[in-house]
Amino acid sequence: MKLAKVVSINERALDNLKYIRETMERAGSFTAVPGWGGILMGVSALLTALVSSRLPSNSLWFAAWLGEAVLALAIGGWAMVQKARAAESPVLEGPGRKFALSLCPAMIAGAELTLVFYRYDLFPMMPGAWLLLYGVAVVTGGAFSVRVVPIMGVSFMAIGTLALFSPFRWANWFMAAGFGALHIVFGIVIARRYGG
Repeated sequence: MKLAKVVSINERALDNLKYIRETMERAGSFTAVPGWGGILMGVSALLTALVSSRLPSNSLWFAAWLGEAVLALAIGGWAMVQKARAAESPVLEGPGRKFALSLCPAMIAGAELTLVFYRYDLFPMMPGAWLLLYGVAVVTGGAFSVRVVPIMGVSFMAIGTLALFSPFRWANWFMAAGFGALHIVFGIVIARRYGG
């Protein structure tokens, strides 16, 4: 006859607490922020900065960065859905929904300001406003995500603030530093620590 292993009540309680804590963390945080998608977004932004620095007019510069925004949105959305599917985590329920709803207001404000800036030929204001408002969106969305996401948002805000007070001829450098380098650096961190 085989004797059953005796487990102390303390071991069992610790296992139960660990399980409960992990379950609550997963339920309270949106972990489908895509690290690899962020890296791809960063690479495409670096390429756009390189191309747009050689364009002969502000309108073409604007068109290049607008195209980059659409591409980055597509890359980020696709990568987020893929990561959420792999983790069997719904994108638009629970923490995912809170993440999306928190991210959108600043992004919408950025789009509206872009129209105003374009209408009045305020191209020098665009890079700083884009970086700053994207950072605000990431900070607020990051409140429902993993810890590194709000830090990334604050980094975007800092670069955006510098861009607002700098000459327009430096715009591509700021865009490359923010949308390029920050996405790549934080994308690597997210991919390594949070599974892709």
